[in-house]
Amino acid sequence: MKTILVTGHEGLVGRYVWPELENLGFRVKGIDLRSRQKTFRGDICEAEQMGKAMEGCHGVIHFAAVSRVVHGQNNPDLCWKTNAKASRTLLDLAVQSPLKPWVLVASSREVYGESNSLPVKESTPLQPVNIYGRSKKAMEDAAFEARKQGLNTAVVRLANVYGCTFDHPDRVLPAFCRAAVLGESLRVDGGQNTFDFTHVSDVAKGILRIVELLDSGVANLPALHLLPGIPTTLELAAKMAIAAAKTTSTIVEAPPRKYDVSRFVGCPDRARKVLGWRAEISPQAGITMFVETFRKQLTEIRNAL
Repeated sequence: MKTILVTGHEGLVGRYVWPELENLGFRVKGIDLRSRQKTFRGDICEAEQMGKAMEGCHGVIHFAAVSRVVHGQNNPDLCWKTNAKASRTLLDLAVQSPLKPWVLVASSREVYGESNSLPVKESTPLQPVNIYGRSKKAMEDAAFEARKQGLNTAVVRLANVYGCTFDHPDRVLPAFCRAAVLGESLRVDGGQNTFDFTHVSDVAKGILRIVELLDSGVANLPALHLLPGIPTTLELAAKMAIAAAKTTSTIVEAPPRKYDVSRFVGCPDRARKVLGWRAEISPQAGITMFVETFRKQLTEIRNAL
């Protein structure tokens, strides 16, 4: 049985990917500061802990990161230490490992910065405009450089993943959907900002397809988007949440944050060609599902009181 290490396994995507890896017959290990299992609790910024976690692994899925633009802005040193430096250390450790595990790193749409034209293809120049995007670009550079040392690596660029109630509560869609269920106002920072919202279950399926290719020995995969390619403004997303919740919530408009990319829609064609993958859940359907998940969770909490 082959072993795969998932860094950041308690995060949004890691929670979904872990059980699916087990279903495919892999033994799964983790490393996460917030791990519910003491055995897998650890810090990727500590090389010794990272090296120990990687022992006996045939593959690594690297999700662990300072995962939000705002957190990177508030603590740029930690963002760079975690996303850039620790990721390079992880790749160096993989190169040094006797098993030479393949490594899949999870990057972000933020590496493109403010693109001049949409949809954005993977070949679009990388011009990040914030520390988060720059740190993710540095991680990607390290992953591609590691190939020169014989390591099989892959890069996936994610965009506005959503769908889990355990996500950061102030991330845009969790905040919208929860507020809509509660009948509270929805604060929209930049109503015409446009993004490519991707349901976490679709992302997990794409990740698993990449894992299958890497595990079978397929090498030199190009960077890949996992996204639907459907533009949705924040204003429209808020309206979708309110409509799904059927409450009297209102929208409170606020100016966009200066360090945020204001629009991104990705081209999904390469993933269709390379992976045979496509997103199955539209933003409309996904937001409706997310609202119902929040409604069920809040009902259970109330009934338990």
